[in-house]
Order: sequence, then C-alpha cells, then structure tokens
Amino acid sequence: MPTDQAPEGATSPDAKPRLSFAVPVARGKAPRHLADLDLAARKNALADVGLPAFRADQLSRHYFTHFTREAADMTDLPAAQREQLAGELLPELITEVRALRADGGRTIKHLWELHDGVRVESVLMRYRERTTLCVSSQAGCGMACPFCATGQMGLTRNLSTAEIIEQVRHAALASQRGDLTGGPARLSNVVFMGMGEPMVNYKNVVAALRRMTDPAPEGFGLSARSITVSTVGLVPLIRRLAGEGIPVTLAVSLHAPDDGLRDELIPVNSKWKVDELLDAAHDYFEATGRRVSIEYALIKDMNDHAWRAQLLADELNRRGRGWAHVNPIPLNPTPGSIWTCSEPDVQDRFVDTLRQAGVTTTVRDTRGSDIDGACGQLAAEVLGQERSRTQQ
Repeated sequence: MPTDQAPEGATSPDAKPRLSFAVPVARGKAPRHLADLDLAARKNALADVGLPAFRADQLSRHYFTHFTREAADMTDLPAAQREQLAGELLPELITEVRALRADGGRTIKHLWELHDGVRVESVLMRYRERTTLCVSSQAGCGMACPFCATGQMGLTRNLSTAEIIEQVRHAALASQRGDLTGGPARLSNVVFMGMGEPMVNYKNVVAALRRMTDPAPEGFGLSARSITVSTVGLVPLIRRLAGEGIPVTLAVSLHAPDDGLRDELIPVNSKWKVDELLDAAHDYFEATGRRVSIEYALIKDMNDHAWRAQLLADELNRRGRGWAHVNPIPLNPTPGSIWTCSEPDVQDRFVDTLRQAGVTTTVRDTRGSDIDGACGQLAAEVLGQERSRTQQ
C-alpha cells in the first residue's frame, strides 16, 4: 500500500502528503509580457507609452512565428525603437539552468529559473511523426500524490501565462534549430504534464491555451487537437474547461479504478470520487468530441492487478464505448522503493484485459529515464547539489 513507505522524494521517514489548493503569494509579480495580453491589449500597452500601436502586430509576429524576443532580429522595426519596443513587451522571463539530453538526443530536459529564482522543468521529445513539449504550469504542486517527486515539493506558486508560453517558444525555437537528433523539426504537440496541477492555475492555463491555438499574430496557431491538459481530477474545473470552446484533449491521471486505493494514491480523490471524475470526463467528451485519455501509472504489486484492469474497463464501458483511451505508463523505477514498474508479464496481462474488454489501450512510450525523466527530479537534484556546495 502507498502508506508502507514515505512519499517519493520525502526528506523524513514520517513525512505524509498534504493536499492543498491554496496558492502561496508570489514574491513579486512577473514582468508584463506580450504573451500575457491579447492583441488589443498589446496595442494599448504600446500606445500608453507613446509608441505606435501597430508595432504590436510586428512584435507578435516575431515572437509567435520567428520565436524570437531579441530586438536585433527585428530588422523591420525602426532601429531607434527596437530596444524600447522589445523592452516594453518582451522581457526575459526564464533562463536556462541546465539542459540534459537522453534517448540518443531525441529528448532534452530543461531546468529553467524564473524572475524570482523559482525553478521549473520542461521536456522536449522527438518522435517519428511529431515533436512534443511537456510544460510546467506551476512551480511545485499541492496535490501531494505520494509517488510523484513534484508532489512532495509542495506548491511554490502558479506560473504566469507568459511563463508557460515562454517554455513553448524556447521549445519551438530549439526544434526549428535542429537541437534534437534528426535535424530541424516543427513543434507540433504540447502536453500539460510537467510540474503542477494545471486546473489549480486555471485562468493562466486557459489564457496559455488561447495563445497556443490563436493564429499569428495572436498566437502560435497550434491545433487544439495537438494539446493535452492533464489533471488529477478537479471535477468542477473539468466541467468549466468543457465550456471554453478550446477542444483540447483531456487527460485524467486516474491510476486506480477503485476509491479504496485511489484515496491513497491521489489525495484529491477524498474530494471527488472515481464515479464523479469519470462522469465529468465522459461529459467532457460529449461536449467537445475529444476522446479522453485515461493515464494509469503501473506500479508493481499495487495497482497492476488484472482484476483492477477489468474494473477499469467496466467503469469506462458503463458510460459508453469509444469515448476513452487508456494509457498505461510504466513507472520509472526507483531503486529500493515501493514505487517501481510492473513486471513485463503483469503489464501485458493488464493491457490484454483492457483490450479484450474493447477498451483502446496504448502503453506510453516513456522518455528520459536515464536523466530522471519525471518532472521534479531534476529540480530536486540540482537544488541538492547547490546546497551541498554551500555547506562545504
């Protein structure tokens, strides 16, 4: 059971996960950025400081189509105004602390530092038919899932819309430059599966979704179908997202089909039970036409039983056929921990049970296990190294 060991990443053996929806007050507001504003607000911001409002279109095109915030790159702007224009709406929001490569150069994990010293992670991954970025929406997380390194950090603060979008811009630029093995590529997919619970940062996440999907010069012009928002199950906000008119894919981090185990694995289940969550997920499918992804981390001897696979299939099929797609996720193994991956034959039996019940099932292609791929692990490692150096 999850209570048999201290939570993943905990600093003491008696540590217990503490679920929290409260967002700490940030230590200073992030500088105003073009990506925080819609196009009309960008024009107003320039006009307020005596600059031509129409320059907002040009700045936006440089940012969202050329992926640059450097004034020197904007040769179609008057030389005398470039620095001032960029300074007004394109401040530096995130800086690279460390970048690690894995999977033969097809995966790059970044640790970023924000304006207030807070750090977050993103992961850029190249597949055969797509290039995907996993973004963070919060620094830390308050959902306290015991097998998640980020969940044991607690929540530091929400990211601003622009801090989320800057992760996307850097990834789009890195893809275009050919930083990933295989040469230049186009960033095609974004998943909100990094640090944080996106629904707790609802306002800024939805604004970021609009920047991603709006055509230039409003945004990046990505298809909503290529964006996934993951949640542990904040039911009222799932229902609210269904009405936003942005038909992104919803991913539900379920990890157990029964309340007895899910209460322990996902503390928010104490507030919204499995039935309520799956009802909301099905209603999201009905409202948007987008098939829901059911995320299920397979944990050895804990949630990987064939009878749980059958129960999951029964719960999904009870609400209809074809509305959900299950993604079993082999957990990155942690030596000496109860949080480790299922045996191959157990995983196969779990997957076969779902498929025989008519549930579309695809085992997640995990990336970055050799660089602590799960979000939060790199941030914790770097912080530990820095503390060690200061104590020497």
